[in-house]
Amino acid sequence: MADAGAGRAGGSRRGRGRGPRRPPTWEISDSDAEGSAGEAAATVRDPAEERRAAAKALRRLRPERAVRRLAVLVDPAILEDAAADILMEALDTLSCEYRVEPQRPARSLRWSRVKPDPCPPGVPPEVWAADEQDLLLLLEPQEFLQGVGQLIQSSGPTCSVPWICPESPARPHLAVIGLDAYLWSHQPSTQEMQQPENPVVARAKVAVGWPEVEEALVLLQLWANVDVLLVASWQELSQHVCAFTKALAQRPFKQSREPRAFSFCTAGRWAAGEQVARGGTGLRAAWRWQIQQFNRVSPAVADAVVAAFPSPRLLQQAYVTCSTEQERLVLLAGLPVKTGEGARPHRVGPDLSRRLCLLLTATNPDLLLDLGC
Repeated sequence: MADAGAGRAGGSRRGRGRGPRRPPTWEISDSDAEGSAGEAAATVRDPAEERRAAAKALRRLRPERAVRRLAVLVDPAILEDAAADILMEALDTLSCEYRVEPQRPARSLRWSRVKPDPCPPGVPPEVWAADEQDLLLLLEPQEFLQGVGQLIQSSGPTCSVPWICPESPARPHLAVIGLDAYLWSHQPSTQEMQQPENPVVARAKVAVGWPEVEEALVLLQLWANVDVLLVASWQELSQHVCAFTKALAQRPFKQSREPRAFSFCTAGRWAAGEQVARGGTGLRAAWRWQIQQFNRVSPAVADAVVAAFPSPRLLQQAYVTCSTEQERLVLLAGLPVKTGEGARPHRVGPDLSRRLCLLLTATNPDLLLDLGC
């Protein structure tokens, strides 16, 4: 066997030497073919596998699971209050992680999210970064009232929030515990109000009450986009923090399910409206849809009105020819409505006739057309 193998090998060499020389060829071994096929499979993934991976990543976004990926960062200064244990016990019930870490500014809470890998499709990248910007700052009543006095004195679009650094990229929310009780306890007594006071001393005192607080709340909301939470106890504050944490946990899931800017806008004919050409094509259909926008108006009733008056201009001309107001109000009441076989015949009726008459003839913009609302 060895000799035969050697003879075949030698003959092969001799034949290549005697005959014409062929151009070299490249051969691909089985191992090379398997490697290239593996690389192609790695680059082109199975669509079913991608759908399974996306569904698995989407399950991680469900609120009951996503809340475990949230962490509440609590500043140590908050724990100096004896009632802060109520807040920590409330966070325990959420099954979320909370860490005691120094925050800027002091006495503040922040939220941090562990981003899933891979990220599910349909969730904008800014959703994951948005949670890092939420901040809840706790203020003492006296500290809040001092800032309210400064805010009112320098009110204007260029005013800055006294408690927050303007260079901070965070979205601040303020929380004040016991402000109402503090204001009631610091009201001047009847005896102090009856005693005459030096005008100089009276001008030196800057009294901040509920009117000034309400004015400051409006300034903060309109000019600084800062929400202020006024609570009476730590129990109410804990409920707000838990509700806010749950809302953050639901945000990516809702974004993946409702990617449109306005989820209440439905796609279809109602959303697109009627196309009206320059030649007038489509006006009749637009007039029909306008009538159907009234409450309790079926397509058959709208068709009956359009069949009698194909345009609102023709109906207005008919109202002009009426001699009395009552005649105009009941002009459309007797129009017959086409119904299916076996259905009882009926007419447009005086209700819709009155509403359409007011729509096209009334001059009061605040007039209520539908009395049945």
